[in-house]
Amino acid sequence: MVRILLCLMCLLTSVSVASAQDLQSILQTHSDEVAKPSRNSVGVLLDDMVASGLSQVPAFLEQWVGRSVWQDDTTGQFYIATEVDDTLTLRNIDTGQETTALADGFSQLRPNGGVRRVIGTALVQFQLSDPDPERRHAALESIARRSDASQFEPLMASLNGEEDPALRARKVQLINFLTARFGDASEDRIRAIESLSSDTSLEARAVLSQILSVTTGVAVQQPDGNIARILDPMADPSANYEKLVGAELAPAIVPPGEIRAALEANIVESRVGGIPLARLDDPERRVDAYRTLADAGAVPPLVTQDDINTALQDAVFYELYDEDEVAITDAARATLDAVETRVGWAQTFDLTLDGLSLASIYFLAAIGLAITFGQMGVINMAHGEFIMMGAYTGYAVQLIVPDYTVSLLIALPLAFAVTFGAGVAMERLVIRHLYHRPLETLLATFGISIALQQIAKNIFGTQARPLTSPDWLGGALVISDVVQISYIRIAIFVLALIFLFVLLYILKRTRLGLEVRAVTQNPGMAASMGINPDRINMMTFGLGSGIAGVAGVGIGLYAQVTSEMGANYIVQSFMTVVVGGVGSVFGTLAGAGLIGFLQKGIEWLNPSNTLAAQTYMILFIILFIQFRPKGIVAPKGRAAAD
Repeated sequence: MVRILLCLMCLLTSVSVASAQDLQSILQTHSDEVAKPSRNSVGVLLDDMVASGLSQVPAFLEQWVGRSVWQDDTTGQFYIATEVDDTLTLRNIDTGQETTALADGFSQLRPNGGVRRVIGTALVQFQLSDPDPERRHAALESIARRSDASQFEPLMASLNGEEDPALRARKVQLINFLTARFGDASEDRIRAIESLSSDTSLEARAVLSQILSVTTGVAVQQPDGNIARILDPMADPSANYEKLVGAELAPAIVPPGEIRAALEANIVESRVGGIPLARLDDPERRVDAYRTLADAGAVPPLVTQDDINTALQDAVFYELYDEDEVAITDAARATLDAVETRVGWAQTFDLTLDGLSLASIYFLAAIGLAITFGQMGVINMAHGEFIMMGAYTGYAVQLIVPDYTVSLLIALPLAFAVTFGAGVAMERLVIRHLYHRPLETLLATFGISIALQQIAKNIFGTQARPLTSPDWLGGALVISDVVQISYIRIAIFVLALIFLFVLLYILKRTRLGLEVRAVTQNPGMAASMGINPDRINMMTFGLGSGIAGVAGVGIGLYAQVTSEMGANYIVQSFMTVVVGGVGSVFGTLAGAGLIGFLQKGIEWLNPSNTLAAQTYMILFIILFIQFRPKGIVAPKGRAAAD
């Protein structure tokens, strides 16, 4: 007998285990909840599915959310199916075996949006421990978007088995967020809140803001609870009085039209409220008549401005924290203030990086002009077109050399050679005949700039051409959620530094630089010492043009390459040279810094209108030149006298 009982127990145990491994049985137990789920009823089914630990549950939940689950109208069995031309390919949810059938005998399950969100929350619990890192990452992002107290335990359970360092750090961060918002113990919540003081991410600030969420209200006296602040009722009297009326703490204001209608409806023997009609032309008499009717209960009471002010002063307008514990809201407020301070400093640093980046671009654009205009005194309106020629040279090289790194290394010296040659040709053919004739030089170079733009349009068309940066220049250096700078801008900054040191070396340490400075200060004396001023002028103009070409390659990686791109930098280039100090390389650097930081600062103050920022910048430059006409770094010695 005992042996028989043991056999029966083993049989029952095996049957229960088999049924526990059968998802279809669980679904049949909750058939109605599966076929017609609601947000209130689906929770029981999901709890049983999660408790079963079946490996096929996540796949079923994904298909259920995707509306790929069908039910056999005859047997009530559930299948995962795809429909093609009224034919279903059915897959058994437990075995995966596939069959086909006509769609007429099946019903597609279509859970609504609310149910799908509940299912998605349950699905996240499985995805947190999924072998695929991408699925785990998607689950974490789902938790981040829709945080809920029920996600805490599954997240904690998945932490120990997490081997990916990045995903593990993300889980720890989300656990900290959930603890701060939904932790059971106040000490744990406060500890988690205080740990966010060094986290400047938008998510951390959102968590703190959610803890500090408030509900506004009005009462006769200050209510109990965690008061955030008492509001000034006179800050917005009209809106606040409407709140009083809505809370039934004050009578509604009677509009003038209703007052007139009430008076007309209560005329008795040519009188209203005892006042003759002839006297109702006076507004004060109309008020007296209406007040008499109100006292008699015939019309709603009249609300004067004095009544409004009195009602507002007697009421208490408040903001009440949704969080009941004062210690938690105090910790959240102190932490959020500390985070906002960090964010402010980070934004200042980010703005500084933006200003430095823009200054680097302006320095690259202006450094060649600092030679041709600063050293030679030639107003070259075609300087921007040399920048454009350099950018198009880089584009042409990329058409031939597909490797962007190699093409960039080829384009930089080639752009210098092309624009150096163009500058020499321009100086020999035009500029040399116009020295000391600034107006004619300006008009001639302006005409050349238009001609060069048209030539570029004829060759390359009017569409913007891509000058693609190498992969190692893609993306950005992310310092924090607030501070980041693209690698291209860093490269332009480095290129600007290289230009600065190379140009200083040429002007200060080479024979060419010595001869350039000699010809600039006193051409006659330089000629008497055996220096050929014509040759030096040609080489100087070519050098400035060549530098503009190399700058064009750098700027082209950042800006669009078009035939008009040079015109976007010519005004800033001249301003940079003039503000910095004509003839000074360090002055050009200072001018680029001033204009770059000034423009970014104005754009930060007025971010929606960049045109206004440029206008204000030009006005500032005009005022600056009025007070310091020789620029930031004024020339000295004989150059200053000239």
